[in-house]
Amino acid sequence: MAERAEVVVIGAGVMGASVAYHLALRGCRDVLILEQAASEVSGSTARSAAGVRHQFSTSVNIQLSRYSIAKLHSFDEEVGGHAELQQVGYLFLLDNQADWEQYQRNVALQRELGVRVELLSPEEAATIVPGMNYDDLLGATFGPDDGYCDPYGIAMGYLRAAQRMGARIRRKAAVTGFILESGNVRGVLVGDEPIACANVVNCAGPWAGEVAALAGLDVPVRPYRRIVYMTTPFAQIPGPTPLTIDVGSGFYLRKEGASILMGKSNPQEPSSYNVTVDWDWLDVVLEDGLRRFPILESAGLAESQCWAGLYEITPDNNPILGRHPDLAGYLDASGFSGHGIMHSPATGLLIAEEILDGRAHTIDIDELRITRFSGGAAVIEQNIV
Repeated sequence: MAERAEVVVIGAGVMGASVAYHLALRGCRDVLILEQAASEVSGSTARSAAGVRHQFSTSVNIQLSRYSIAKLHSFDEEVGGHAELQQVGYLFLLDNQADWEQYQRNVALQRELGVRVELLSPEEAATIVPGMNYDDLLGATFGPDDGYCDPYGIAMGYLRAAQRMGARIRRKAAVTGFILESGNVRGVLVGDEPIACANVVNCAGPWAGEVAALAGLDVPVRPYRRIVYMTTPFAQIPGPTPLTIDVGSGFYLRKEGASILMGKSNPQEPSSYNVTVDWDWLDVVLEDGLRRFPILESAGLAESQCWAGLYEITPDNNPILGRHPDLAGYLDASGFSGHGIMHSPATGLLIAEEILDGRAHTIDIDELRITRFSGGAAVIEQNIV
């Protein structure tokens, strides 16, 4: 084969960039990143709503957040690039008794793991976001160390640092097949061109399931559209405002510059690669948004600034990490279900450990391995936006 690499990373988004960086940092610099698009960081990473939070319902996700957000603090100095971490908080609003009880259990777990999080009364929550209708709320949770970041700055920082250490990137290089021998990865195909390698890391995001199928593997990662709507400048809700989620309806908002960023997932929409803005869905979003935040009635819509991207969803809303038991040399780092940006620093480190040390060890990822789906050990992440 004309081209060779020790490790091939499929996908030049934030996850592939982090994996390449952490491998190179450990001395494994013969890394080739393959990106299907004409430019790196042009897919889901660039279309993210950019939230980062510690408030999860499982221990492993809380640990991924603790490590990653700490690293984003020092990202500019350690890696380069621009993380632009804004710790304005996440505020979850609860109006259902079952949800309120679940979130109180989540807070207990988060506190056990060293996360700063507060339980608030409806009245206390209403002081954080002006103009909120809180009559039906039972309570809220607030994480002051949560917030948002710059996904593009983080991904490009990782990529450029990895390249400085010797990693390479090829654009317009969609993987079309795998070269397998006796249950081992020997390489990949880009078109008809073979590229030899000892390890392949699937960081293909929404396309991860299709990429895995090229190797004969069933990896349950599917793409789903998520739409972000932007208002015109709206001073009635001043900044900084936390990313606020009305758990009962699924509506969320946060301040983005002088404007309001908002959205809500459509649970009835089938899996697709569609990234056009659904203007019909805006009516549903506004109905739920105005019910909780009547003050938004006077906001204007900035149509040209609205966008859509893709979540890479798994059956239990958790990522799939680590080596695949049925194919030596193949590793998954996908299926983050909306949490890829915030968990990219930890994931890059853990995948590097998995390749170079034989097993991830900074954080135990056993419950995130693909074997959980066949062994009945999957635990659903409850805190999903």
